[in-house]
Parts: sequence; structure tokens; C-alpha cells
Amino acid sequence: MGAYGWSSARLGFVVWGFLAFFCGEFVPQAEAGCRERESPNCCTGRNNECFEYSRRKTVCYCDTYCQKTRDCCEDYQSVCQISAAIDCVVGSWGPWSSCTSSCGIGSTERSRQVSVPPRNGGTPCPDLKQRRGCFGNNAICSTAKEVAKILPNSFKRNFKDPWRRPHMLMKEEKASYCVHLQVKQASAACRLKLWTVRLMRETAVCVECQSDAMAKSDRCGGDGVRGTRTFWSAASVAGCHGSWIRQFSSERCQCSDNSFLFV
Repeated sequence: MGAYGWSSARLGFVVWGFLAFFCGEFVPQAEAGCRERESPNCCTGRNNECFEYSRRKTVCYCDTYCQKTRDCCEDYQSVCQISAAIDCVVGSWGPWSSCTSSCGIGSTERSRQVSVPPRNGGTPCPDLKQRRGCFGNNAICSTAKEVAKILPNSFKRNFKDPWRRPHMLMKEEKASYCVHLQVKQASAACRLKLWTVRLMRETAVCVECQSDAMAKSDRCGGDGVRGTRTFWSAASVAGCHGSWIRQFSSERCQCSDNSFLFV
């Protein structure tokens, strides 16, 4: 073989060497990743055990969460057939609710609904409720500021006055009613009298409103507001006072013994 033949052979070897190098470096090899995993190939949610190695021998994941962290295997979309992540979408805020307190400090809240729930690792939903403080100033607040004066029911006035003259006009008798309250606070002075000792914290009491105590209205002053703390004072015991919450009332009734009267 002449010099020309050897030169051609050497050139051929060089060309084949370059082709082999080019194919090894630049032509993609068979993809590795989710397809190479044992069943299941893909996982839902966040699963740190759901991983495989890419063709570059780095760790990649085949769980839904990898779309958010952007570390999915190269064949994740084709193998797992998972669509793109969908972020949560919420509607506009609704109106604020009424204040939880008719009188004084309370709270109000508003809410909104989810229009599109998150899927495939999309951004989770933001807060759906908001709350803020408020100050109730209902029309009944003036009633809530009244302080009830009370006496034991032994002071009932349902007796006939022996000194009343026949020609004297009698006051119009109004039907009495009973108010049931729960004591929330009582001062230390209330322990000094037998009848005020019954005004203990968390004790349920009945207070009767009789006609004479109604004055010009059809109710007794300080008879309370349902669900709102109001205040009372023992008329004949200095320093005995506290607070209570009205539970309910009964028309045309009389409280039992060991109860109280509005003054």
C-alpha cells in the first residue's frame, strides 16, 4: 500500500473518531427518570421517596409537588400525563357581618369563596375569612347602662293598705313579670346579709317586676338586656353590687321564695 493509501486510512480513522465523540457528547441518550421507576411511576402530592435519576445522574422527582419545586424528571410530563399546575383563585370579599356585641366592644367578620381550587401543586388558597373589632351602639344600649335596684321578695307590696280611705283612687295595677338572670359578679359586701349571700357568681336568680316599680313605663329599670352584661345594686346593703346577664323573662308570673324584687 502506497503512501496515498495510508494517508486515506488515517484520515478515515480520524473522521470516525470525531463522529463517535460527537454522538457521545451531543446526541441525547435514552431518557431516564419516571419511566424507569418501579410501579407506580408517578406519585400524587409531596412524596420525597418518589424519585429517580436523570440521564445526567442527578436526583429528580416524579411527584406532583415537583412542579412547584421545579425538580421533576425530564419525562415527567409525558409519563405522568399531568397537566400544568393550577393556582387557587378566590372571589371578592363579602359584606361585613353585624357586630357580635349589641353594646360595647365586639367583633365582625367577612368571608370569600374559592372559585378555582388549586390542582397539580398550584399555589394554595389565601385566607378565606377576615375579622376585625367593632363597637356596638344599638338602641338598647341606654337600657344596658341602667343599674337595677333590688330587694328580697319579702318586701312584696301585694297587701291591702288598712289606712286607705274608700274614696281614695287606687293606682292602676299592671301585670307583673319575672326576669331570670345569671349572676356574673358580686362584691364582698354582699356576704354581710343573709338575703344577699344568695347573689353568688354563676348563680341563677329570679327578679320580679311589680306594678309599683314600673313607674311611668311598663318595665322596671335595670331589668337587663339578653346576652349583655348589666349591673345591679342591693338597695338596703351598702357596697353590695355586681353584674348579671339576662337569660329570659316570663309574663304575668311571680318568682318563688328566696327571690328578689326590682325597686
